[in-house]
Amino acid sequence: MSVPGKTAVLLLNLGGPERQEDVEPFLRNLFSDRQIIRLGPALLQRPIARLIARRRAPASRANYARIGGGSPILRITGEQAAALERELAGDGDFMVRPCMRYWRPGADETLAAVRDAGVRRIVALPLYPHYSIATTGSSLHDLRRAVARQAPAMDLCEIRSWPVQADYIHCLADRVREGLARFGEDDVQVVYSAHSLPKKFIDEGDPYVDELRATIRALEERTGMPGILCYQSRSGPVEWLAPSTPDTLQDLARQGRRNILMVPISFVSDHVETLYEIDMLYRDMARELGMRLESTRALNSDPRFITCLRRLVLAALADHPA
Repeated sequence: MSVPGKTAVLLLNLGGPERQEDVEPFLRNLFSDRQIIRLGPALLQRPIARLIARRRAPASRANYARIGGGSPILRITGEQAAALERELAGDGDFMVRPCMRYWRPGADETLAAVRDAGVRRIVALPLYPHYSIATTGSSLHDLRRAVARQAPAMDLCEIRSWPVQADYIHCLADRVREGLARFGEDDVQVVYSAHSLPKKFIDEGDPYVDELRATIRALEERTGMPGILCYQSRSGPVEWLAPSTPDTLQDLARQGRRNILMVPISFVSDHVETLYEIDMLYRDMARELGMRLESTRALNSDPRFITCLRRLVLAALADHPA
Protein backbone atom coordinates (compact mmCIF):
# COMPACT_ATOMS: atom_id res chain seq x y z
CA MET A 1 0.00 0.00 0.00
CA SER A 2 1.35 3.44 -0.94
CA VAL A 3 -0.20 6.34 0.94
CA PRO A 4 -0.34 9.66 -0.98
CA GLY A 5 0.69 12.96 0.59
CA LYS A 6 2.65 13.68 3.75
CA THR A 7 1.15 11.99 6.80
CA ALA A 8 2.05 12.36 10.48
CA VAL A 9 1.49 9.52 12.92
CA LEU A 10 1.19 10.75 16.50
CA LEU A 11 1.89 8.16 19.19
CA LEU A 12 -0.42 9.16 22.03
CA ASN A 13 0.80 8.37 25.51
CA LEU A 14 0.40 9.59 29.08
CA GLY A 15 3.84 11.13 29.45
CA GLY A 16 5.86 11.26 32.62
CA PRO A 17 8.30 13.43 34.56
CA GLU A 18 11.81 13.12 33.20
CA ARG A 19 13.52 14.75 36.21
CA GLN A 20 12.75 15.08 39.90
CA GLU A 21 11.73 18.71 39.48
CA ASP A 22 9.17 17.66 36.85
CA VAL A 23 7.17 15.47 39.23
CA GLU A 24 4.99 18.10 40.87
CA PRO A 25 4.03 19.96 37.66
CA PHE A 26 3.33 16.61 35.97
CA LEU A 27 0.97 15.65 38.80
CA ARG A 28 -0.63 19.09 38.62
CA ASN A 29 -1.35 18.58 34.91
CA LEU A 30 -2.80 15.14 35.62
CA PHE A 31 -5.15 16.27 38.37
CA SER A 32 -6.23 19.32 36.39
CA ASP A 33 -7.89 17.10 33.76
CA ARG A 34 -11.55 17.55 34.61
CA GLN A 35 -12.56 14.98 32.01
CA ILE A 36 -11.26 12.17 34.20
CA ILE A 37 -11.45 13.62 37.71
CA ARG A 38 -13.75 16.32 39.02
CA LEU A 39 -12.35 18.21 41.99
CA GLY A 40 -15.22 20.35 43.26
CA PRO A 41 -16.65 23.15 41.10
CA ALA A 42 -14.88 23.80 37.79
CA LEU A 43 -13.48 27.08 39.09
CA LEU A 44 -11.62 25.22 41.85
CA GLN A 45 -10.25 22.35 39.73
CA ARG A 46 -6.80 23.85 39.20
CA PRO A 47 -6.28 25.19 42.74
CA ILE A 48 -7.26 21.81 44.21
CA ALA A 49 -5.04 20.04 41.66
CA ARG A 50 -2.10 22.16 42.82
CA LEU A 51 -2.72 21.20 46.45
CA ILE A 52 -3.00 17.49 45.66
CA ALA A 53 0.12 17.58 43.48
CA ARG A 54 2.10 19.32 46.22
CA ARG A 55 0.98 16.74 48.80
CA ARG A 56 1.71 13.70 46.63
CA ALA A 57 4.94 14.89 45.02
CA PRO A 58 7.37 13.71 47.74
CA ALA A 59 6.23 10.08 47.62
CA SER A 60 6.06 10.16 43.83
CA ARG A 61 9.56 11.64 43.58
CA ALA A 62 10.85 8.83 45.79
CA ASN A 63 9.33 6.22 43.46
CA TYR A 64 10.88 7.83 40.39
CA ALA A 65 14.21 8.08 42.20
CA ARG A 66 14.16 4.28 42.52
CA ILE A 67 14.06 3.91 38.72
CA GLY A 68 16.78 6.43 37.95
CA GLY A 69 15.17 9.77 38.82
CA GLY A 70 12.44 10.06 36.20
CA SER A 71 10.21 8.27 33.75
CA PRO A 72 11.70 6.64 30.62
CA ILE A 73 8.39 6.95 28.77
CA LEU A 74 9.38 9.79 26.42
CA ARG A 75 12.67 8.10 25.51
CA ILE A 76 10.94 4.79 24.81
CA THR A 77 8.08 6.40 22.88
CA GLY A 78 10.68 8.30 20.84
CA GLU A 79 12.41 5.01 20.05
CA GLN A 80 9.08 3.49 19.03
CA ALA A 81 8.36 6.52 16.83
CA ALA A 82 11.74 6.30 15.09
CA ALA A 83 11.34 2.56 14.51
CA LEU A 84 7.80 3.00 13.16
CA GLU A 85 8.90 5.81 10.83
CA ARG A 86 11.55 3.49 9.38
CA GLU A 87 8.99 0.70 9.06
CA LEU A 88 6.57 2.98 7.19
CA ALA A 89 9.21 4.35 4.82
CA GLY A 90 8.15 2.04 2.02
CA ASP A 91 4.47 2.92 2.40
CA GLY A 92 4.58 6.66 1.73
CA ASP A 93 5.83 9.95 3.16
CA PHE A 94 5.41 9.52 6.91
CA MET A 95 6.73 11.28 9.97
CA VAL A 96 6.07 9.75 13.40
CA ARG A 97 6.19 11.73 16.64
CA PRO A 98 5.36 11.18 20.33
CA CYS A 99 2.42 13.20 21.68
CA MET A 100 2.00 13.24 25.46
CA ARG A 101 -1.13 14.03 27.41
CA TYR A 102 0.26 15.39 30.69
CA TRP A 103 3.85 16.25 29.85
CA ARG A 104 5.99 17.42 26.99
CA PRO A 105 5.68 17.30 24.02
CA GLY A 106 1.95 17.95 24.31
CA ALA A 107 -0.66 18.10 21.59
CA ASP A 108 -0.19 21.81 20.79
CA GLU A 109 3.59 21.54 20.50
CA THR A 110 3.48 18.35 18.44
CA LEU A 111 0.75 19.60 16.13
CA ALA A 112 2.64 22.85 15.45
CA ALA A 113 5.73 20.87 14.47
CA VAL A 114 3.95 18.55 12.04
CA ARG A 115 1.89 21.41 10.57
CA ASP A 116 5.06 23.39 9.89
CA ALA A 117 6.51 20.31 8.18
CA GLY A 118 3.73 20.42 5.59
CA VAL A 119 1.55 17.65 7.00
CA ARG A 120 -2.11 17.77 6.02
CA ARG A 121 -3.23 14.49 7.55
CA ILE A 122 -2.69 13.00 11.01
CA VAL A 123 -3.15 9.45 12.26
CA ALA A 124 -3.70 9.46 16.03
CA LEU A 125 -2.37 6.13 17.32
CA PRO A 126 -2.89 5.61 21.07
CA LEU A 127 -0.30 3.43 22.78
CA TYR A 128 -3.11 2.21 25.02
CA PRO A 129 -4.38 -1.06 23.49
CA HIS A 130 -7.61 -0.86 25.50
CA TYR A 131 -9.90 2.15 25.24
CA SER A 132 -10.78 4.16 28.31
CA ILE A 133 -12.04 7.69 28.64
CA ALA A 134 -9.18 8.23 31.13
CA THR A 135 -6.45 7.38 28.60
CA THR A 136 -7.33 7.25 24.90
CA GLY A 137 -10.46 9.33 25.37
CA SER A 138 -8.66 12.14 27.16
CA SER A 139 -5.71 12.09 24.75
CA LEU A 140 -7.95 12.24 21.67
CA HIS A 141 -10.04 15.01 23.20
CA ASP A 142 -6.88 17.04 23.85
CA LEU A 143 -5.62 16.46 20.30
CA ARG A 144 -8.96 17.43 18.75
CA ARG A 145 -8.90 20.71 20.66
CA ALA A 146 -5.37 21.41 19.41
CA VAL A 147 -6.41 20.70 15.81
CA ALA A 148 -9.44 23.00 16.14
CA ARG A 149 -7.20 25.80 17.45
CA GLN A 150 -4.25 25.44 15.10
CA ALA A 151 -5.24 23.58 11.93
CA PRO A 152 -9.02 23.12 11.59
CA ALA A 153 -8.66 22.00 7.95
CA MET A 154 -6.25 19.20 8.84
CA ASP A 155 -7.58 15.66 8.35
CA LEU A 156 -7.52 13.68 11.59
CA CYS A 157 -7.78 9.89 11.45
CA GLU A 158 -8.27 8.31 14.89
CA ILE A 159 -7.49 4.77 15.99
CA ARG A 160 -9.69 3.97 18.97
CA SER A 161 -8.23 0.72 20.36
CA TRP A 162 -6.62 -2.53 19.27
CA PRO A 163 -7.04 -5.17 22.00
CA VAL A 164 -6.83 -8.22 19.72
CA GLN A 165 -4.48 -7.03 16.96
CA ALA A 166 -2.72 -10.22 15.84
CA ASP A 167 0.89 -9.00 16.08
CA TYR A 168 0.24 -7.50 19.52
CA ILE A 169 -1.16 -10.82 20.77
CA HIS A 170 1.76 -12.66 19.19
CA CYS A 171 4.23 -10.40 21.05
CA LEU A 172 2.44 -10.94 24.36
CA ALA A 173 2.37 -14.71 23.84
CA ASP A 174 6.12 -14.73 23.19
CA ARG A 175 6.67 -12.75 26.38
CA VAL A 176 4.53 -15.16 28.40
CA ARG A 177 6.34 -18.23 27.06
CA GLU A 178 9.69 -16.58 27.73
CA GLY A 179 8.61 -15.77 31.29
CA LEU A 180 7.31 -19.27 31.99
CA ALA A 181 10.61 -20.74 30.83
CA ARG A 182 12.37 -18.99 33.72
CA PHE A 183 10.54 -21.27 36.14
CA GLY A 184 11.58 -24.50 34.46
CA GLU A 185 9.16 -27.31 35.29
CA ASP A 186 7.69 -25.58 38.36
CA ASP A 187 3.97 -24.82 38.54
CA VAL A 188 3.30 -21.14 37.76
CA GLN A 189 0.30 -18.86 38.22
CA VAL A 190 -0.08 -16.26 35.46
CA VAL A 191 -1.36 -12.92 36.78
CA TYR A 192 -2.45 -10.13 34.41
CA SER A 193 -1.99 -6.77 36.08
CA ALA A 194 -3.73 -3.80 34.43
CA HIS A 195 -3.80 -0.15 35.40
CA SER A 196 -6.81 0.43 37.62
CA LEU A 197 -9.66 2.86 36.99
CA PRO A 198 -12.41 4.28 39.14
CA LYS A 199 -15.28 1.77 38.98
CA LYS A 200 -17.72 4.52 38.01
CA PHE A 201 -16.12 4.73 34.55
CA ILE A 202 -17.06 1.11 33.87
CA ASP A 203 -20.54 1.63 35.34
CA GLU A 204 -20.99 4.51 32.88
CA GLY A 205 -20.14 2.29 29.89
CA ASP A 206 -16.36 2.50 29.55
CA PRO A 207 -15.25 -0.61 27.56
CA TYR A 208 -11.84 -0.90 29.26
CA VAL A 209 -12.50 -4.13 31.20
CA ASP A 210 -14.27 -5.81 28.29
CA GLU A 211 -11.32 -5.02 26.02
CA LEU A 212 -8.83 -6.29 28.61
CA ARG A 213 -10.73 -9.56 28.76
CA ALA A 214 -10.75 -9.77 24.95
CA THR A 215 -6.95 -9.48 24.96
CA ILE A 216 -6.65 -12.13 27.64
CA ARG A 217 -8.92 -14.56 25.75
CA ALA A 218 -6.91 -14.12 22.57
CA LEU A 219 -3.62 -14.48 24.44
CA GLU A 220 -4.69 -17.62 26.29
CA GLU A 221 -5.80 -19.22 23.03
CA ARG A 222 -2.17 -18.91 21.91
CA THR A 223 -0.42 -19.88 25.14
CA GLY A 224 -2.84 -22.41 26.63
CA MET A 225 -2.04 -20.87 30.04
CA PRO A 226 -4.98 -19.47 32.00
CA GLY A 227 -4.43 -16.48 34.23
CA ILE A 228 -6.24 -14.11 36.56
CA LEU A 229 -6.82 -10.38 36.12
CA CYS A 230 -6.15 -7.75 38.77
CA TYR A 231 -5.54 -4.00 38.90
CA GLN A 232 -2.64 -1.85 40.09
CA SER A 233 -1.85 1.84 40.62
CA ARG A 234 -5.01 2.97 42.32
CA SER A 235 -5.12 6.03 44.56
CA GLY A 236 -7.70 8.26 46.18
CA PRO A 237 -10.94 7.67 48.08
CA VAL A 238 -13.23 6.56 45.20
CA GLU A 239 -14.14 2.93 44.50
CA TRP A 240 -11.59 1.37 42.15
CA LEU A 241 -11.65 -1.76 40.02
CA ALA A 242 -11.07 -4.93 42.01
CA PRO A 243 -9.30 -7.07 42.92
CA SER A 244 -6.17 -5.01 43.44
CA THR A 245 -2.80 -6.54 42.62
CA PRO A 246 -1.64 -6.53 46.28
CA ASP A 247 -4.88 -8.25 47.37
CA THR A 248 -4.45 -10.83 44.61
CA LEU A 249 -0.91 -11.63 45.73
CA GLN A 250 -2.10 -12.13 49.28
CA ASP A 251 -4.91 -14.43 48.12
CA LEU A 252 -2.49 -16.51 46.03
CA ALA A 253 -0.14 -16.88 49.00
CA ARG A 254 -3.04 -18.13 51.15
CA GLN A 255 -3.82 -20.65 48.41
CA GLY A 256 -0.27 -21.97 48.65
CA ARG A 257 0.93 -20.69 45.29
CA ARG A 258 4.68 -20.25 45.10
CA ASN A 259 5.47 -18.97 41.59
CA ILE A 260 3.90 -15.93 39.92
CA LEU A 261 4.42 -14.70 36.37
CA MET A 262 3.04 -11.17 36.21
CA VAL A 263 2.01 -9.86 32.81
CA PRO A 264 1.54 -6.05 32.68
CA ILE A 265 -1.37 -6.43 30.30
CA SER A 266 -2.32 -2.78 29.75
CA PHE A 267 1.22 -1.40 29.35
CA VAL A 268 3.24 -1.52 26.12
CA SER A 269 6.18 0.55 27.43
CA ASP A 270 8.20 0.46 30.62
CA HIS A 271 7.19 3.16 33.08
CA VAL A 272 7.06 3.58 36.84
CA GLU A 273 4.20 1.04 36.98
CA THR A 274 6.41 -1.73 35.57
CA LEU A 275 9.88 -0.72 36.71
CA TYR A 276 8.96 0.22 40.28
CA GLU A 277 5.53 -1.16 41.17
CA ILE A 278 5.86 -4.60 39.56
CA ASP A 279 9.62 -5.20 39.46
CA MET A 280 10.30 -3.80 42.94
CA LEU A 281 7.22 -3.27 45.11
CA TYR A 282 5.19 -6.35 44.12
CA ARG A 283 8.26 -8.57 43.78
CA ASP A 284 9.30 -7.68 47.34
CA MET A 285 5.72 -8.21 48.55
CA ALA A 286 5.63 -11.64 46.93
CA ARG A 287 8.96 -12.56 48.49
CA GLU A 288 7.68 -11.60 51.93
CA LEU A 289 4.67 -13.83 51.29
CA GLY A 290 6.92 -16.76 50.41
CA MET A 291 6.48 -16.52 46.64
CA ARG A 292 8.72 -15.90 43.67
CA LEU A 293 7.43 -13.23 41.26
CA GLU A 294 8.83 -12.66 37.79
CA SER A 295 7.40 -10.26 35.22
CA THR A 296 7.26 -10.36 31.44
CA ARG A 297 9.32 -7.84 29.51
CA ALA A 298 7.60 -4.74 28.15
CA LEU A 299 7.06 -4.62 24.39
CA ASN A 300 8.92 -1.30 24.00
CA SER A 301 10.52 -1.37 20.51
CA ASP A 302 10.18 -5.09 19.78
CA PRO A 303 10.22 -5.39 15.95
CA ARG A 304 7.01 -7.44 15.94
CA PHE A 305 5.31 -4.75 18.01
CA ILE A 306 6.46 -2.06 15.58
CA THR A 307 4.94 -4.18 12.80
CA CYS A 308 1.71 -4.16 14.81
CA LEU A 309 1.77 -0.36 14.88
CA ARG A 310 2.49 -0.14 11.13
CA ARG A 311 -0.45 -2.39 10.33
CA LEU A 312 -2.74 -0.37 12.57
CA VAL A 313 -1.75 2.82 10.73
CA LEU A 314 -2.21 1.37 7.26
CA ALA A 315 -5.54 -0.25 8.15
CA ALA A 316 -6.83 3.02 9.57
CA LEU A 317 -5.80 4.93 6.44
CA ALA A 318 -7.42 2.33 4.19
CA ASP A 319 -10.68 2.89 6.09
CA HIS A 320 -10.21 6.67 6.04
CA PRO A 321 -8.99 7.66 2.55
CA ALA A 322 -7.90 11.26 1.98
